[in-house]
Amino acid sequence: MCGIFGCFLKNENAAPLIHSALKRLEYRGYDSVGIATISNGTIFLKKGQGKIDEVHKNINLNDLPGNIGIGHTRWATHGAPLQVNSHPHSDCTGKITVVHNGIIENFNDLKIELQNLGHTFTSKTDTEVIPHLIEETLKNKPDLPFEEVVQETLKRLEGSYAIATIFSQEPNKIVCARNESPLVLGIGDNGIYFASDIPAFLPLTTRALHIDNGELVILTADGYKIKNIQTNQTIERLPETVDWTSDMAVKDGYPHFMIKEIHEQPETLRNTFRLQEHYLDLMSTFLDRATEIFLVACGTSYHACLAASYMFSKLAFLPTYPVYASEFIEQYGKSVNIDSTILAVSQSGETADTIAAVATAQQRAATILSLTNTIGSTLTRISRVYIGTQAGPEISVAATKTFTSQLSVLAQLALRLAKKRGKVSQSEIDILDAQLEKLPDIVDTIVKTQQEKAKQIAHKYANSKLLFFLGKGISTATAFEGRLKLLEVAYIPSVVFPAGESKHGPISLIEQDLPVIFVCQKDDTHKTVISNIMEMKARGAKIIAITEEDDHEIKNLADDYLEVPKNIPSILSPIPFVIPLQLLAYHMALEFNHNPDTPRNLAKSVTVR
Repeated sequence: MCGIFGCFLKNENAAPLIHSALKRLEYRGYDSVGIATISNGTIFLKKGQGKIDEVHKNINLNDLPGNIGIGHTRWATHGAPLQVNSHPHSDCTGKITVVHNGIIENFNDLKIELQNLGHTFTSKTDTEVIPHLIEETLKNKPDLPFEEVVQETLKRLEGSYAIATIFSQEPNKIVCARNESPLVLGIGDNGIYFASDIPAFLPLTTRALHIDNGELVILTADGYKIKNIQTNQTIERLPETVDWTSDMAVKDGYPHFMIKEIHEQPETLRNTFRLQEHYLDLMSTFLDRATEIFLVACGTSYHACLAASYMFSKLAFLPTYPVYASEFIEQYGKSVNIDSTILAVSQSGETADTIAAVATAQQRAATILSLTNTIGSTLTRISRVYIGTQAGPEISVAATKTFTSQLSVLAQLALRLAKKRGKVSQSEIDILDAQLEKLPDIVDTIVKTQQEKAKQIAHKYANSKLLFFLGKGISTATAFEGRLKLLEVAYIPSVVFPAGESKHGPISLIEQDLPVIFVCQKDDTHKTVISNIMEMKARGAKIIAITEEDDHEIKNLADDYLEVPKNIPSILSPIPFVIPLQLLAYHMALEFNHNPDTPRNLAKSVTVR
């Protein structure tokens, strides 16, 4: 996830304005920044690694000449956060420059093709193929206007993108395009702006125009023109007035980052399907060779590992051991060896307990693999193989979209392992693959249909002094994560156990009207869960069920319920089933007037032990 911004101004230098706009987008990415402008038929470019203020202090981003420019603030997905991987990127001639937000799925094939044609690449990014591909198209069709060259190039790209490009030979235009990554225009008195998000230009204009998927935009001194990339049809669309405050704009109109990021999960899940096949295959090969596998993590990431242990066991017949990173050294530190494999999972890649556990295992010659949302973090540097989850920056302390992104990647690994080990039929793998790719739309449906109901249930049970969370099988991991979200943002004491364990002690806490939340997957645990519900009801508990929409048996037993679509495979269920629990925790926090983005005593990345 990155932030892009650019402008075509009437009567002032673009660079200072681009700099200030990128500062307003810094929440979208902050490991590098760059700006390119055009003046007198020449492109001027500055970029560097680090936060915007750090880079500006070193190279002064404001002194680039010209009234036309593009800029970028980066959150690394391909290539470490280094100066050479910073945007903007250029072609071999330096005449074409591009900024890009998104993931180009077929970049590796395009890169090999372009290298065979003599192109030289300087970065490890997927983005750099775009200016080189534009350059090659221009060589083959030199008489086409630049926007048509870009249009032809875009037809070869697979994946998501919001791009903007400038060309020194046609210095009075910017060409932009969108596919599955946000792009919006701002129409002002002193010029036209484009950006990933409205906050970038909100202090400059309140007139905004959203660009849709598959559209190309040409910005010139005369205004803007929108075309359909495939049909070349001109599209007429007028700007609308935005009445957001700056704070609302940063959150895309949502009151808090937490609810914004809950709503972003369909997009981030789609991004996980654009991971490089090479790294998924490589990591699954290492896992397949391992004698013993430890899934090491903290907090939310540990719950993703707990769910993954069921996935690996049920699909690949591969036993794995989920371990809290803070306990790993004491529990397994002296027993790991050259035959051990550690798969460490961390949103930040800097979690102190996780890094300490990995360092201990590394000293004993264990193989280190990792899953993180932060490319270039400590964890990526000490791993034999790592995969980025592509979730983008997560501002709210309570993790939501990183959890489901981690689960999606872990599920993909489990499916590859199942295929590699021959433990599951190809037809079953194909069915699960197809179901996995449906999850973004399923999650989108849940978020849109269950939010109001979650709000009502939160209000109904806001006075509860204690809540229970119970699940069985893989739903146990979902129950643990739902309970953690409630603890983090609403501060309500709560108890979580595998449903079958409740009668071994915890059931003593049940009393009249105590809310008990059951995660009720309609699988081979269904009958047992119904029995557990009956045990709780017999003692006066109020039952809140997270259940499938056609599960009338559970609904008839529950006092309240939140629904997910039917026929979700059990092994993939934690991804959709956790969404209602995230919504419930969020609205519980609001009932107490807590800010869910900044819960007390907590930090986003726990870098102390």
